[in-house]
Amino acid sequence: MKVVTRFAPSPTGHLHLGGARTAIFNWLFTRHHQGKFYLRIEDTDTLRSKQEYTDSILASMNWLGLDWDGEPVYQSERFDLYNQYVDRLLESGHAYWCSCSPEDVEKMREEARARGENPKYNGCCRDRGLRPSPGNPEKMVVRLRAPQTGITVLNDMVKGEIVFNNAELDDMVLRRPDGAPTYNMAVVVDDIEMGMTHVIRGDDHVPNTPKQILIYQALGAELPIFGHVPMILGPDKQKLSKRHGATAVIDYEKEGLLPEALVNYLTLLGWSHGNDEFFGLEDLVREFANGRLNPSPSAFDPEKLAWLNHEHMKTRSSQELAELVAPFIKALELPLPAPEKLLPLVEMLRERAQTLKDLAAAMKFMLIDAAQMEYDQKALEKTITPESRAHLAALRSLFDGLPEFDASGLHDALHGYVEGNGLKFKQVGPPLRVALVGALAGPDLCQVMSLLGKEQTLARLTKFQ
Repeated sequence: MKVVTRFAPSPTGHLHLGGARTAIFNWLFTRHHQGKFYLRIEDTDTLRSKQEYTDSILASMNWLGLDWDGEPVYQSERFDLYNQYVDRLLESGHAYWCSCSPEDVEKMREEARARGENPKYNGCCRDRGLRPSPGNPEKMVVRLRAPQTGITVLNDMVKGEIVFNNAELDDMVLRRPDGAPTYNMAVVVDDIEMGMTHVIRGDDHVPNTPKQILIYQALGAELPIFGHVPMILGPDKQKLSKRHGATAVIDYEKEGLLPEALVNYLTLLGWSHGNDEFFGLEDLVREFANGRLNPSPSAFDPEKLAWLNHEHMKTRSSQELAELVAPFIKALELPLPAPEKLLPLVEMLRERAQTLKDLAAAMKFMLIDAAQMEYDQKALEKTITPESRAHLAALRSLFDGLPEFDASGLHDALHGYVEGNGLKFKQVGPPLRVALVGALAGPDLCQVMSLLGKEQTLARLTKFQ
């Protein structure tokens, strides 16, 4: 069997983390089996669907590296196809016309609740043999003639066997009064037409699945293999939402995460491969079917995501990081160095950054003039004294006279000053770092001065004379 899967987002918002994980699971499963992975845009909600969200979803998929086969399929362009299938069900007797108004149906549900029964449509039009009137076609819907006894069984590849009592299910609407298909009808038709062998999606779709199984059976179509993955929870074990921070893929791209890190982390939220945690995309494709999909929800951990991103940054060359960090430097409205000057900055600071945005921010003190320097107030109070100012003045004169302003010469000059004056490095190093960097932490001082250059180094030291 050639594996065929799909990812089917609705363009009513940006691609969120839960949707991205569903796309990743489908993509990895399909690529592992060398099958076909399709993208379907479920844009039948004309009021909420927007082109900007479709564009954002496509861009996010591309950024994540989740390529799809063929062109995206748009449900809004397939209404004629859906109605052909509805007509087939009407002709076979598996569906019927219903003239009950929404108010009528709600009354039926209220009466069922009052009797302690499952609130649903009571099937009053099942055997009336109704046909749409040319004068009032908009008042009619088409409903599935669902079985009223027996069970519907879902054999889920993640959750195992789930049994539904048919008596609890409804004669669901397949076509609305305006001729538009309902969600469950459109999904089944698309999955049949696109040849889906596996449907992997969030477990919020479990209630839809028995309804869709009944439509498959009414059409005499073969069922795909279903797999429902649990939702992603926030750190507080509640459903992941905006109150937990960023939930859209585009937000993480803007924060400077690498796409392979986000794919790696989202895969771990519901999939495991022993104790292994770090995976490249090729590793995941190779190992995905050998791992285990967890039926229990996973909690989102921003710190672990940051750690994984840092680990993935280690695999990128400094040249790659220099190209990737450039837009983030511009976003901070900092001057973008020439490539030959940016590369050594990346090499000096890359280990101190967890994201590209962090890396750009870490470069700020290297990219501004002495007049624009910002200082940590506590660091100033702790290190800048009359004694340390005298040392800084002496060092300025010493550095100014160096024939070669490079890291090696600066190292020799700095340590020669400390040792020659019977000092300890902690009497000179911290105030020198605050003067150059603005804080008590940072990279190697001699490397900093070498990359700053003589003019900028001396200008920063002059401010403390």
